[in-house]
Amino acid sequence: MAAAETDASDRRTRAIGAAARPFPLALRFEFNTISCPGPIGPLVQGAADALDDGETEADTCRRSVTPRLLAAGWDTPPHRLQEQRTITPGRILFTRDGTRRGRSRRLDYLLRYRPDVPIAVVEAKASYRTAGEGMQQAKLYAEMLGLKFAYATNGAEILEYDFFSGLETPRTDFPTPAELWTRQRAGLGLKPEGEAVVLTPGRPDPQKPLRYYQEAAVVRAVEAIASGRRRALLTLCTGAGKTAIAFQIAWRLHAARWTAIPGRLRARVLFLADRDVLVKDPYNRDFAPFGTARHRILGGSTPTSREVYFSTYQALLSEGDDAPPFAGLPPDFFDLVIVDECHRGSSRADSAWRAILEHFAPAAQLGMTATPLRDEARDTYAYFGEPLYVYSLRQGIEDGYLAPYKVRRVITDYDATGWRPTQGELDRYGREIPDEEYQTKDFERIVALRARTEAIARHLTDYLKATDRFAKTLVFCVDQEHADEMRRALANLNADLMAQHPNWVCRVTADEGDIGRARLEEFQDVDRLTPAVLTTSQMLTTGVDAPTVRNLALVRVVGSMSEFKQIIGRGTRVREDYGKTWFTILDYTGTATANFADPQFDGDPVAVTVTEIGADGAVKSEQEIVPEQRDGEGAAEETQRAAAEDGARAAAQILTPGGDRQGRTKYYVDTGTAAIVHQQELELDASGQLRVRRVVDHTRDAVRSLFPTPTALRASWGLADKRQAVTEALAERGVDLHELAEAAGQPEADPFDLLCHVAWGTPPRTRRERVEALKRRNPAVFERFGPEARAVLDALLNRYVARGPQELRLPEGLKVEPLSSMGNPLEIAARFGGPEALRRAVEELQEGLYAA
Repeated sequence: MAAAETDASDRRTRAIGAAARPFPLALRFEFNTISCPGPIGPLVQGAADALDDGETEADTCRRSVTPRLLAAGWDTPPHRLQEQRTITPGRILFTRDGTRRGRSRRLDYLLRYRPDVPIAVVEAKASYRTAGEGMQQAKLYAEMLGLKFAYATNGAEILEYDFFSGLETPRTDFPTPAELWTRQRAGLGLKPEGEAVVLTPGRPDPQKPLRYYQEAAVVRAVEAIASGRRRALLTLCTGAGKTAIAFQIAWRLHAARWTAIPGRLRARVLFLADRDVLVKDPYNRDFAPFGTARHRILGGSTPTSREVYFSTYQALLSEGDDAPPFAGLPPDFFDLVIVDECHRGSSRADSAWRAILEHFAPAAQLGMTATPLRDEARDTYAYFGEPLYVYSLRQGIEDGYLAPYKVRRVITDYDATGWRPTQGELDRYGREIPDEEYQTKDFERIVALRARTEAIARHLTDYLKATDRFAKTLVFCVDQEHADEMRRALANLNADLMAQHPNWVCRVTADEGDIGRARLEEFQDVDRLTPAVLTTSQMLTTGVDAPTVRNLALVRVVGSMSEFKQIIGRGTRVREDYGKTWFTILDYTGTATANFADPQFDGDPVAVTVTEIGADGAVKSEQEIVPEQRDGEGAAEETQRAAAEDGARAAAQILTPGGDRQGRTKYYVDTGTAAIVHQQELELDASGQLRVRRVVDHTRDAVRSLFPTPTALRASWGLADKRQAVTEALAERGVDLHELAEAAGQPEADPFDLLCHVAWGTPPRTRRERVEALKRRNPAVFERFGPEARAVLDALLNRYVARGPQELRLPEGLKVEPLSSMGNPLEIAARFGGPEALRRAVEELQEGLYAA
C-alpha cells in the first residue's frame, strides 16, 4: 500500500513539475510543423498539429485524463493506476552492424483492481482528436492482456468497450473500481468463495517480474479454476516461461486455501511431466519458495503430508512391491494437477499416461502446451478444451521477448540427388547393401554414410570458425549412434580446441546418464566456456533452458511440428547482457524449410540461406530462391509421414553393429566422398511471410506500401523528425538504408533519391549533386546570413555530403567536428540570432535540398 501511495504522490508531483518546466534548448530545436501526407503521416503529424493547437497528448493526460481517473478512485489502495507502462521491449531487428530494438508497446494507463488483478486499459488521445481514434488500440491492448474492459478518451469524451457484452458505449466519466469489479465478477460468474481466490496475490519476484502475457495467463487460469472449471488449457510457445506461470497459479491457489476436494485445509498440487528434466528443474528453481512442502515422487512410498508433488508419468505408472501404480495414492489425493507439455501423450485416449489423469479425475487439471490446435494436438484440445490464453512464437518474436533467427539451408550432394550403392557393394561388416535409391529420410536410419557426416561436420566447423567457435551449439542427430559419430567428426576437425578444452564437444543422450547430465548443466551455465557444442538425438529437444544457444544444427528429419517448435525453442531465449539477441538454424535435412512452408507454422525466420558444400565442407555455390510453398494438404501429409518415421527412430535401439531397427537392417558405408552443393537464404518480413533476401525488390514493395508517390515521400522526408519516422517505419519492415545503398551500388546517393530510384525508377542523385543544385537554385538561403553563420551551414552540408542526412539533425549535428569547435549549441545559435533562428535556417536548408 505504501508503494501505491508513493506512486500517487510522485504522479501529482510530476504533473505539477511538468506544467511549470520550460522546454530545454535541445527540445526546442526539434519542433517541426510542416504537414506530412501519406500513410506515414500519423507517426509524426500528431506532434506538429499539437504544437499548432497548443496541447499534446501528454498535456491532455496531465490536465484531463489523470485527474478524472484519480477522482474515480483508481489510485486509492488497494487499487492501482499505472501510467505509461511499457509492456513489450520491442522486436529485435537486424541491422548492418548487428541488431537493435524496434518500437516498444506502451499503455497510457493500466487500471488494477488489486496489485495482481489488472482489469482495464485506457488509451488517451490529444484533445483535438476524437476518443474513437483510440478505441482500436485500446481493444488491442486489452486483448493482449486478457482484459474485459477497454477505454478510449480525448480528455472530454470517454468511450467504453465491454468484451462481455460486445457493446461500445459513451460514458460521462470513468467507472469506479467497485463498479468495474462488480461487472467483472458477474461476467465471470464468480461466487464469493471464488472471488476471494481471484483476489489473492501471487508471490512477486522483483528480479524477474511477470511479463504481460504471463500475468494474463495466470489470471485467466486462476479465474477459470476458481469458477469451478475442472479442465483447462494454456497454450504458450516454448521459451515463454510456462513454468513461472505454473508456479504463480499454484502459489495463488495454495495461498487462497482453495481446494477441489471439500473439507481439506490446503490444496495438494501435482506437477506432472514426461521427462525427468522437466520435473527436476521446476522443483529446484521456480517452485523453490514452497520449501519443505515439496516432494518428488521417485518410487517407493509417498508421504501424504506434503503439498506440492512432482512426478513423471513413468514414476506414477511403475509397478512392483515398492512402487504401486499411481504411487498408491487415492483418486481424490490431489486438488490440482498441472500437466506440462500435455500434448505429448497424456491426453490421448489410447495413451497409458491418460490413465493417470483419469485416476485423479476429482482434481482440477491444467494442461500446458506449446502446440496450437492441429492434427497432432487434437486430442489435447478435445480433453482440456479450448485454451484460456494463447501466446504464439510469432507474437513472442514480434514483442521482442523471444529471439528472431536466421536459417541456413545446407544441402550435400547425397541429399540433393540421393545415394545408390554400386552393384554388389558391401558395407563395413561385409553385408551386401540392397540396390535401392536412398534419400535424406533414410540416411543414418537405413544407411549410415560416413562421408556425409564428415562433410556436414566440416561445414559446421567452417561456419563456427567464421563466426564464433565457442558459440553454444546444439546438433540434433538421428539417433545416439549418429550423435557419437558426429561428436567424433567434430572433435577431430577441431583438434586444436580439443587439446586445450577436452569437453569442447560432447554427446548428451540417454546413454550418458549422470555424466551427460553434468555436461548439460555445464552447457546451460552462461558463464562456462565449454562444452560449446553438444550432439544429441532426442534428449535435448525439450526442457533444456540454455539461454545463450546461438546455433541449432538439424542433421535429422523432424516431421512433427510440435517437436520442431520444441527444437526451435532451444534458441529463442534472449540474453542481451551476453550479446545473445538472435540465433541461427543450420538445416542439413530440409526440416526447417518444410515446416516453414506449413501454413500453420507461426514463427517464420528472419533469413534462410541455402548452401552447396563439397566433400571438404567448402562452399561450392550459394543461391537465393523462393522455397516451394506447398498447400496445406501436401504439407500435412509429409508431416504425418515424417512424424511416424521420427517416432520409429526414437523407439529403435541398436542391438548389435548393423542390428535390426524396427525390422530394418542398418548398413554402414565408410567409403566415398560427399559435397555440399547448395545454400539458400530467406527472410521473414514484417507481415510474418517468408521471403527471399532480395534487398532491392523488398525495399520497393515496402516504400510503395507506405507512400503512393515520390511526392508523398518527399513531403515526409524534408525535415529531420519526419525523416526519422520514415526511417523507423522502413526499418520495421526490414529495410536498412545502408544495406540498400550497398545492394544498389549507390553508396554516394541521397537515401531519398535511392528510395525513389528503387520504388519508381527515378534517376539517383548523389548528395553532392543535391548540395550543388541547392546553391545554384536558392543562394538566398546562404546570402542572408553573415560569414560566421554561413560557415555553420557549409559545415553541416559538408557533413551531409560525407555521411548523409542524419547529420542535419539538431542538436546532434552541432556536437561533432568541425561544428563542435565552433562553440557549444548556444554559441552557435547566437551566430544566427538565437535558437529559433538557427532552427528555421536549418529547416530551410533541408527544404531546399529536397525541393526537387
